[in-house]
Amino acid sequence: MRLHLQITRSTETVPFNYQHYLTGVLHKWIGPENEVHDKTSLYSFSWFQQVNTSSHGIRTTDRSSFFISAYDDKLLKRILYGIRLDPVIGFGIKVSGVQITAPPVFSNKEVFRTASPILIKRRQDNNEKHIEHNDPNASQYLTEALQKKLAIAGLPGEGLRVAFDAAYPSPRTKIIKYKEIGNRVNICPVIIEGTPEQIEFAWHVGVGNSTGIGFGALK
Repeated sequence: MRLHLQITRSTETVPFNYQHYLTGVLHKWIGPENEVHDKTSLYSFSWFQQVNTSSHGIRTTDRSSFFISAYDDKLLKRILYGIRLDPVIGFGIKVSGVQITAPPVFSNKEVFRTASPILIKRRQDNNEKHIEHNDPNASQYLTEALQKKLAIAGLPGEGLRVAFDAAYPSPRTKIIKYKEIGNRVNICPVIIEGTPEQIEFAWHVGVGNSTGIGFGALK
């Protein structure tokens, strides 16, 4: 299930690196009994869509929105309850409407555009390395990350493959700061092959690392 949230026009400029604000709001909506905090995230959320950008930051408009997806419908119901109690996001923005959508019907191979950049992290030689889309191991790492989440959910991971779309003409990377920590992320569609159930799971939880703080959400 996915919550598409319509939001209001901002009264303040939103900084470009606003993910940690949105993460905090998400956990506010989940509530105090928050068993998903600091655990592997079986959910994902997009960045704000349809915004105006300036050199100082972004401004949401009456057309702006974002979405929250989760494998567990109960989690989304808790978030929805939290939104009804307190729809305020910050910067003068609040939730003005909610649309609940079911997942599409998937085949055994799908191409997804991203609703937030993809982060891949690995520890190498006691350092954290951020993997780029053209790294020869990128597909392996993306696949392993999703298989780990499938295992946590009690679902099979055999036969799954996740890869960046090599035919995409303009993949790129950029540095995104989360609480002043720089993350090199990838902006490129992904191809997922597997069972329709595995692909639907990916549509909910996103791909790569740190989907719980706003990376790797899939359109």
